[in-house]
Amino acid sequence: MEKNEQSRHKLVIVVASVRDGRFGPVVSSWVAEQAETHGGFEVEIVDLAEIDIPLALPAASPKYAGDAYPRPSGMAALTSALEGADAFVVVTPEYNHSYPASLKAAIDWHFTQWTAKPVAFVSYGGAAGGRHAVLHLENVLTELHAVTIRDGLAFPNYFTAWQDGRPVDSEAPGYAKTLLDQLSWWAGALRSAREAAPYPA
Repeated sequence: MEKNEQSRHKLVIVVASVRDGRFGPVVSSWVAEQAETHGGFEVEIVDLAEIDIPLALPAASPKYAGDAYPRPSGMAALTSALEGADAFVVVTPEYNHSYPASLKAAIDWHFTQWTAKPVAFVSYGGAAGGRHAVLHLENVLTELHAVTIRDGLAFPNYFTAWQDGRPVDSEAPGYAKTLLDQLSWWAGALRSAREAAPYPA
């Protein structure tokens, strides 16, 4: 599928885990490859392990403070990437039936950057494949007025389900295409809506 530059959407792939020995960068690289092959996206990977994300938050809400919200200078690249994105893929493991604190902090430092934009999920873990993390993320991102994509990717027992940086399941690229097709549709629809009128958050 080939698209011209104007019809391509800015896709930010968020690597959620910052744990030593994490598998997230492997999954994220493969997801980025699928998105490039899809042709509907301009892809950027944002690795939370490379960003200063304090847990302590300012008193004001980022929803109301807007551009005046006092974020650390080390977070500027993350804020800029989120602001400029038309769509997101969050790549997350599952820690104790939920998602990493690093991701929650990154979400909580922002608000309008997620609003009226689509978010898809690629998860990995043990038997559940990170699905508990995704269920929690759907609730959180809905609160920020993001639109979550139904068809995600989950990789149970990822330690045996991947080989040489790729999923063993030969159908995984097809599942990824379904996710990306839906994400592209929502990215276009929501970008047009945002350009037509401010979202009433």
